Amino acid sequence: MLDIRRIREDRDAVVAALGRRGEGFGPLVDRVLELDARRREALTEVNDLKARRNAVSKEVGLLKRNGEDADELIAEMRTVGERIAHLDGEAGVAEGALQELLLEIPNTPADEVPAGGEECNVVLHERGEVPTFDFTPLPHWELGESLGILDLPGGARVTGSGFPVLRGMGARLQRGLISFFLDRHVDEYGHTEVRVPYMVNRDAMTGTGQLPKFAEDSYQVERDDLWLIPTAEVPVTNLHAGALLDGDRLPVLLTAYSPCFRREAGAAGKDTRGLLRVHQFDKVELVRYERPEDSRAALEALTAQAEGLLDDLGLRWRRVLLAAGDLGFSAALTFDLEVWAPGVDAWLEVSSCSVFTDYQARRADIRFRPAHGEKPEFVHTLNGSALALPRIVAALLETHQQADGSVRLPEVLHPYVGAERIPVPT
Repeated sequence: MLDIRRIREDRDAVVAALGRRGEGFGPLVDRVLELDARRREALTEVNDLKARRNAVSKEVGLLKRNGEDADELIAEMRTVGERIAHLDGEAGVAEGALQELLLEIPNTPADEVPAGGEECNVVLHERGEVPTFDFTPLPHWELGESLGILDLPGGARVTGSGFPVLRGMGARLQRGLISFFLDRHVDEYGHTEVRVPYMVNRDAMTGTGQLPKFAEDSYQVERDDLWLIPTAEVPVTNLHAGALLDGDRLPVLLTAYSPCFRREAGAAGKDTRGLLRVHQFDKVELVRYERPEDSRAALEALTAQAEGLLDDLGLRWRRVLLAAGDLGFSAALTFDLEVWAPGVDAWLEVSSCSVFTDYQARRADIRFRPAHGEKPEFVHTLNGSALALPRIVAALLETHQQADGSVRLPEVLHPYVGAERIPVPT
């Protein structure tokens, strides 16, 4: 969440920054300031009344020791006590409402983020060869069905649409990709791999910004008030919720594989065929805790990790700077990585790499002490998909398909899959 002191001291700048995301944040910010003022006024009066009560208590004691009448002062203090209780209640109500409103305000975009919606996104660079064919390339769902590796009807039978089943070499390919990604992040970049729960509590979902904003888009186990994770970002980022880290431990580099569950996938009826929009998908996630002064450079490093994977997979890709109106709720700056899928003739997002400044850390209370004896500060958190499946599978199948219907696999995957290609069934 945003720092209430920042809102209090520079209201216009905060509203202007939020305005780059869209309209309507001014009244919300003003309501926050109104509740903050009410809470502070109540607490100030409480402190004054408590000081008065303490002083009178001494006076009452002195009167009693001298055998004098203290009934009037005692009656006054009874009234003061009732007023303190009333004001404490008012302050508590204002504080609760204030915290609820702060949870509804998104992060402010970084200065380099352009204003506007999706149409204002900026392609920063492209890399990789444009795939060419001497035949008409097929979409991945046709390839998957002909190769016997994609079973959409099976998933629909056991769960519903948006829950695909991979068979044989398809399942092996996905498992190989996950292992390749994790090995690269651990062995080359020094991330610690963590295996996390796939259900989290309400505090964890709130800490990273999924709640309350995206409650309707998430799957909830109501009986236990647990939530299926929409991304491993949620449990991994919250592993140190409420912690005070030693500054010498930073940066903290973590990576995790998990399935991800999102109710909203395909809700708009866009790109719903095959593997493009599904309710459950696999992803390898990167999470970093950084000192504030290092977080922007860390975003470049994190994004480059994901880009290196795309290079090794032989895919055509591009980096896109998201405009403010297209940013995630908690993000201050995001680079999307998109791959070219020739079978569907479209760019597919396979990674989103973001820096959240101290926004998530304030919600989850993750702090660090810069040096011995110094005042604690909030860490900056980052995360990135490296990479998200199954769109990677879709792009691989479409990019590396052959005229005979088989699919050639990138060399880096040969030891993970145990094959050089996915053959046409005989």
